[in-house]
Amino acid sequence: MKSRVRYTLLLVLLVAVLAGCSDVAHPQPINPNGGFWDAWLVYPLSWLIKKSSEFLGGSYGLGILVATVLIRLATLPLMLKQINSSKKMQEIQPEMQKIREKHANDPQKAQQETIMLFQKHGVNPLAGCFPLLVQMPILIAFYHAIVRTEEIRTHTFLWMSLGEKDPYYILPVLAAATTYLQQKMMGQQMQNNPQMQMFMVMMPLMILAISITLPSALSLYWVYGNVFMIVQTYFLYKDVRRQGKSGPIPQAGGGKKGGSGK
Repeated sequence: MKSRVRYTLLLVLLVAVLAGCSDVAHPQPINPNGGFWDAWLVYPLSWLIKKSSEFLGGSYGLGILVATVLIRLATLPLMLKQINSSKKMQEIQPEMQKIREKHANDPQKAQQETIMLFQKHGVNPLAGCFPLLVQMPILIAFYHAIVRTEEIRTHTFLWMSLGEKDPYYILPVLAAATTYLQQKMMGQQMQNNPQMQMFMVMMPLMILAISITLPSALSLYWVYGNVFMIVQTYFLYKDVRRQGKSGPIPQAGGGKKGGSGK
């Protein structure tokens, strides 16, 4: 959990630095034949948004929606790995709690036994960080695709100009609210973890503070992505919630195998 918190905070920090360092007033044109960054990340995203917008009647706001859904679908395998890791973590929660209680006055010993428990059950606590690591370059490339594509930057969608800040702060508030809901849904198996509880409050507040400074198009991408993740999490975690309501989950490596417990 600590690693995931660090990676998430790093993601937010990178976006904040990006917002402060990029020259939005005089952005450089995207060079499709340039280096790896422009040719393989920024230009394809810009092209995808523009083509999707053309198909949807010239609305770049809807084009961003299509691009967001396609990106989320492309990263779905990583999300599935994160779900599997969360399920395994949930299975060994009782044993982890026993370790914490047994070595309440010896954190180092508790950490050693927890690592041994992870190894015994084949749990990788860093698996939940993989989707975040992939999001970092995508989010930064998305930012470049927006501010360096004149059609997107100057387009008006609903009440806002996509290349400028939301004048009414509606999108930043929505980005923060959907971030909180997404984190709450994905952290249901960690409700008793004080660090997780603090993280679920800090993260939306940081998203709110940063979204206020970003172009509306990126905040829109954030909201679209969060809503997609909320729906996706609801279905992917359905069996986890069902197991939680029906009783304790059989311990991995125990006498009972599979989800039926027979």
